[in-house]
This record gives sequence, structure tokens and C-alpha cells, in this order.
Amino acid sequence: MTRRSGWAILVSLALCLTGCATTVRGAAQPVDPTRVAGLAITDGPSGLKPGVLDAALPVDGGDGGEIDKLAANAVADVQRYWREQLPAVFNREFRPLATLASYDSAGRGRVLCGAPTAGLVNAFYCATDDVVAWDRGELLPMLNDSIGQAAVMAVLAHEIGHAVQFRLGLPGATPSIVKEQQADCYTGAYLRWVAEGKSPMFQVSTGRGLNEVLTALFQIRDSAGVAFDDAGAHGNAFDRVSAFQFGFTDGPARCAKIDEREIEGRSTQGGFGSAAANERAAAENVRLDDRAALADLTTSLRQAFRLAATPPTLTTGAACGVTAEDALASYCSESNQINLDLEGLVRIGTPPRRGRQGGIGDFAAFAEVASRYTLAVQQEGGFRLDGPVAAQRTACLTGFWASTIVDGRRGSLTLAPGDLDEAIAEMLTRNSLIAADVRGRTVPAGFARVAAFRDGFSSGDQETCGKKYR
Repeated sequence: MTRRSGWAILVSLALCLTGCATTVRGAAQPVDPTRVAGLAITDGPSGLKPGVLDAALPVDGGDGGEIDKLAANAVADVQRYWREQLPAVFNREFRPLATLASYDSAGRGRVLCGAPTAGLVNAFYCATDDVVAWDRGELLPMLNDSIGQAAVMAVLAHEIGHAVQFRLGLPGATPSIVKEQQADCYTGAYLRWVAEGKSPMFQVSTGRGLNEVLTALFQIRDSAGVAFDDAGAHGNAFDRVSAFQFGFTDGPARCAKIDEREIEGRSTQGGFGSAAANERAAAENVRLDDRAALADLTTSLRQAFRLAATPPTLTTGAACGVTAEDALASYCSESNQINLDLEGLVRIGTPPRRGRQGGIGDFAAFAEVASRYTLAVQQEGGFRLDGPVAAQRTACLTGFWASTIVDGRRGSLTLAPGDLDEAIAEMLTRNSLIAADVRGRTVPAGFARVAAFRDGFSSGDQETCGKKYR
């Protein structure tokens, strides 16, 4: 977050939620909170199915270890998917990759696609040799150990997404951001196939398993100083997760429609100025125990949501009505107060630093407070405040609030580069408050939390949340 001196009244984008609980002509189809893009929310194991035989694909330079076997199995499975989908969707035959290659970034290295691999903690596709290569020394073990096998599946599916682009004839001069977000989208399409139980080798749960995938996308996002049109740009976490969800929800045909114009229209990564300015803004962490910052947050919420009744007040009194563990903010409907654990909010609002413990970042803390404010908005609109639908509506309205403080809008509180990525990180935690009801009970699937937040942010329309989540 960044703060500016002074305050000019925002032009309100808000529409009163009152009456949205009833059927509205042209309203969006309500979302079922027990499902993820039409699939039931599950929390079973993700990764190789028990008893599956290894695909035994040849791996150039491999050591025959478990990581190389897992990677080769993932490649075999993704290629199986594309043997079905490329003819069905694009009327093209899928030609298997020419080479799979493994290397150890910590070792002496080798030359692949004309580049040395020593110190290269990465996975990549090389069109000139039609090869997918991966680092078995650090990257894949780190993803497997810290996140899970679903993260390894996603990384390999992404690289084969580039091979699909090559087979579809995507021009080599296509901007990096288009190639990368198409590949993220193709990854989502593949994992939808796995989640539907169609893979003979792998499984992925739509709850914990997809959370692992989204966590992987978060960890390999662009830094705050990178603009979407920079050479080599992949996208920030918010935009990469969006692309993945497009593929998971709508399939590979949607992915091929991602182009520079489409990304420019929805990207939250560009438009913040120079890389140096981006880095400075991202480094300015605003503390919620700063009285002026708390006043700016309150003002931004009152400007975003035009309540007919008295707006809720912020206090550090005792929490009420919360059943979830470690809820750092709570809304008391009877007293119309938002009670804050400022110490805890400052802790979660402190970004992690190398060698030191930290939380997530300032926007995560500010958005948690904003989410409790939206409960007052929902109460005025006549909505229930408890249950999974209320939790999704809360995430949506919090996303809408975020849209009112984007760069370029006049106000003291302004989104900084990386802020929306902090929202992604918060929504992937076990007890996300951004996507929680009045009792602090969160939507079980991170995928659904992020989708609801993005609905509010992308629409820039408060009424969308009342129509879609009712």
C-alpha cells in the first residue's frame, strides 16, 4: 500500500446492495459455494495415483531418481491430455516431444539449447530442439517437498504448454507475457482434466490440491519491478492465477484467445510506472497501527460503499461472534463495530524478509479489515452474514473495494505493485479472512476464494457481488 498526502473525494462506483437478494433481470447465475468451476470441492491426495507404473520415458541426462521419474510421469500424462485435446479442439495432431532432459543446477552443468545449466534453477521448453528440461537438483525437489506433487505437475504442464504453442504455430515474436499466460491457461485446462478423474496416472483435489498449484504460481511470479510488457515477463501472481483459472474453467480454446490486447485490458501488473518506482512503492509498507493509515483506510471504505445507515466504527475492543482460530478482525452486527487485533494485523502486514520472520504484507492486513467492513454493507442489503455464500460475497466485495483504490484514482490510500499478490497469498492461507463469513469461517477452496475476489475487482461494480453470490 502507499499513502498520499491529502484526500480528494472519489467518484463513487458503488451501487447500493439493498434489494440484490431478490431476482434481478439479467443477473449472473449464482455460484454454488460447494463447487469449484462446477466440480465438487475435494480435499483428497494429489499427485501420482497409488500403484501406477512409471511411464518409463527416456530422460536425457537423468539420474533415474524419484524426481526424474515423477517429472517423466507428469510429462507422459500431460502429453496424453494433448493427444486428446489438440485434435478435438484445434484440429491438429499432437507430436510427442523430441527430448526430455534433466540436469542438476548445483552440479557442473551441461549445455541445453545452447545455454549452460550450471546454477540454472528452472524448467524450460526449447522450440529449436523441441525439448522440455528441468532442474532435478533444486527446483523440482523444492516444489515437491515444500508444496507437493501437484506443484511439479503444474510446472511441467506449463512447459508443455509452450510446446503446444509451437505446434499451433504461435509466432516466435509473440510477447513473452502472452506466451507465459497462455501456458498458465493450458496448465489449468490440463489440471481440470485431472480433477475430473480422466487421468490414468495422476489425481488432484479441487481444495488442497489446487491450493498447491496456486501456491506454486505465487512463488514463481514476477517481482514488483517487472511490467507486463517487459522482455521475459510471466505475470504477477494475480494475473497468472487468473490465466490458470480461465483454462480450468473454460478449457484450452479460451487459452488460445489470450493475446497482448486481452492481457493489457485485464493486467494488474502494468501501468505503475518505472521499475525503480515500482520497487520503491512495493518497499513502502504501511502499518495498520499508524493512526493516519487507519483513518485513510476508513475513508476509502466509506467512499467505496455508500451506506445509508451509520458506517461501522473501528475499535480495538474484544472480538465478537468469531468461531475461527486466530481471527484478527471481527464484525459485531449489534454494535456495528469492527474489532481489531492491531498487534496481529501488524504482524500479518509485515512482509517476510530473508533471514527474518514476517507475515504477508500490508495489503493483506488492510484487506482483512476491509472484508469485515463489507459485512456491514451486506447487512444493510439484507443478506445473511454467515455461511459459505456470505464468505464468497465478502471476498467479492473486498475485491471491489480494492478496485476503487487502484493507481490513478485520487485518494490517500493507493494500491502499490505487489499488493494484489499479497491478497492471493492471504486467500491461500488456512484461515483466510478476506473470504470468510461473520464467524470467520472461510470458503474451503482457495480457487473459489480467488475467483470471487477477482469478480469484484475486475467488474468494478459492487452490485455484481450481490447478484452472483446470493
